[in-house]
Amino acid sequence: MNTQATLPKVVSVAEWQVARDRLLVNEKELTRRRDRLAAERRRLPMIEIETRYVFDAPQGPATLLDLFEGRRQLIVYHFMFGPNQDAGCVGCSMVVDQVGRLAHLHARGVSFALVSRAPIAKIEAYRQRMGWTIPWVSSFRNDFNADFGVGPREPRPDAEQDGETFGLSVFLRDGERVFRTYFTTGRGVEALGSVWTFLDLVPFGRQEPWEDSPPGWPQTPPYGWWRRHDEYERAGAASCCTSEARSVGA
Repeated sequence: MNTQATLPKVVSVAEWQVARDRLLVNEKELTRRRDRLAAERRRLPMIEIETRYVFDAPQGPATLLDLFEGRRQLIVYHFMFGPNQDAGCVGCSMVVDQVGRLAHLHARGVSFALVSRAPIAKIEAYRQRMGWTIPWVSSFRNDFNADFGVGPREPRPDAEQDGETFGLSVFLRDGERVFRTYFTTGRGVEALGSVWTFLDLVPFGRQEPWEDSPPGWPQTPPYGWWRRHDEYERAGAASCCTSEARSVGA
């Protein structure tokens, strides 16, 4: 970071509190707006899922209904992991690292599962490497990904990503009938991750060029700094502002 970068103004406690209270007004409005959006989301119309999808799971075949585990609601994260890949997507891996204990969702009648097109053997090997316990099934033998717009209709074995993308689908069960109630992708999936929330709270933010930050703030391209959690030390990846921040504060 440039040592001449403009740091925030240093003020008295009283002045800081005035500025903090001013920001709080905007934060409260955002909270109320988010609540209104959630209310709209709860009232979206539904689509009935009539196809009987059968997935490969560690314990054997599993249907979409099975993924509910007897609960009424289900969140599915469409995890980018194609048949031609040996490791899951870096960004999707970062998302799953941030998913907490599912017991809290289960207490509200919500199940959570991951679905990828990679064969179940590859999924299980990667799951063990990452240390995850979240239910994860393979759609390798069905059209689930293509039907939900997150995978190719015709596989391309020579392509690195094989047409995969990511997203989040929400389902509601009424007896044995299953309905899709919601879908989001792109930055809509950020709501799953506390890392982005935490970074938005600290002075240097996400340290990416698209942000509105003061001149001289540390920045690196989006996605480029992400690693699987067991690859940071191996890659020698440190915060892009660690050493520079020390020089500024010296």
